[in-house]
Amino acid sequence: MGFLHHFISSSPTAHLLHVTEALIIYIVICRLIVRQLQGAWREILFAGFNLAGIYGLLFYGRPPYFNLKFGVYVGLVCFQYVMLRAFAQRKGNLPWLAFFTPIIALIIIRYGPIAGLPNVPGLGWMSGLSLVGLSYLAFRASRLVLEVRNGAVKQPSFCEYLNFCFFLPTMPVGPINTYANYRRGFEEKPPDVPAGRAALRILVGLVKYQFLGSLCSQLGYGPLLLDDHPHPWVDLPIAMLFYYLYLYCNFSGFCDMAIGAAGLIGIPVPENFDNPFAARNVKDFWNRWHITLSQWMRDVVFAPLSKNLVRLFGPAYADHAIALTILVVFLLVGIWHGVGWNFAAFGAMHAISVAANHYYTIFLKKRLGREKFKAYNENRGIHAVAVAVTFCYCGASLFFFANTFQDMKQIFSALR
Repeated sequence: MGFLHHFISSSPTAHLLHVTEALIIYIVICRLIVRQLQGAWREILFAGFNLAGIYGLLFYGRPPYFNLKFGVYVGLVCFQYVMLRAFAQRKGNLPWLAFFTPIIALIIIRYGPIAGLPNVPGLGWMSGLSLVGLSYLAFRASRLVLEVRNGAVKQPSFCEYLNFCFFLPTMPVGPINTYANYRRGFEEKPPDVPAGRAALRILVGLVKYQFLGSLCSQLGYGPLLLDDHPHPWVDLPIAMLFYYLYLYCNFSGFCDMAIGAAGLIGIPVPENFDNPFAARNVKDFWNRWHITLSQWMRDVVFAPLSKNLVRLFGPAYADHAIALTILVVFLLVGIWHGVGWNFAAFGAMHAISVAANHYYTIFLKKRLGREKFKAYNENRGIHAVAVAVTFCYCGASLFFFANTFQDMKQIFSALR
């Protein structure tokens, strides 16, 4: 996401116009391909335009070793497809070999020994190997293995797989679409997405991403507090508030553009945000913020792990097994977002809050009973306080998301 923000904001006006024109051409041609063609030719041409779009947007015009990065990306996806074909429909535990292939690739590239190499051209393609959208690609590809294994979808062809992995609107920063939902756009009667509504969605996303996000970023941690000047303590909550608003406008704005562009092509993409500032608690927050990541974690990690832990510890300890699963899930959410202990701390803050809410809900149900618990949840005063506390807590937790520990030390040393 940061790479794309730099790409868009730093491009000269003429170049930005060329990019916009290229994206419009991509949308129009892909719409015609998806709606007017059938069979293998549709998939081949669609794959060609998706790969050309990915290369043109993310790799063209960059340093020479970015061409090798693109080759690594395509090679990785090809290897994942081989593993999918070889193991996804096998019996026993063999499908997990295909499931973990993209996950292991993500771990090696993001957290392995070459991950920390700086972007020094002399180091060649290994320098700064991080690949835009790799986290989203890994989760889409791994989820597809389970869809095939469970019989939810049929085994995709190679070009169908390329199109799913490299679908330009959702490839860089999501949302994380399922293959079953993605293929609905290729049915004889695909979902009807009004072109005017999809175009308006792109415009709204662009305003959030480019205008509102840019305004809010000016009062975030870096511009406001990391300027080597002393600051009053009130600047810290101001930075927390505006970084929270910036992150929402930046991320949800790009998702709006992705959903709108995909809608113009005819491909359904799930919503990724649902008014997260109105969340009653942190559990509710994750049902509204980065929804597709929450659903992936729920279906792929939480559900099977909690069942196994309940089976291991026994029904009497089911509540504790669920709490332990919550801790694991949110630690994974934290480290999925980035490299560094600060991201683990971010995940831990949300894990503790969701686990506390889990136990607090159990306590209230036992203490109040069904009718009083329902009245408690419907009380407007309690709801307003809960929303305000959740908003502040989530905003404060992003302090760890936004800053390394060195940055945190510098911020606190600047506060009087």
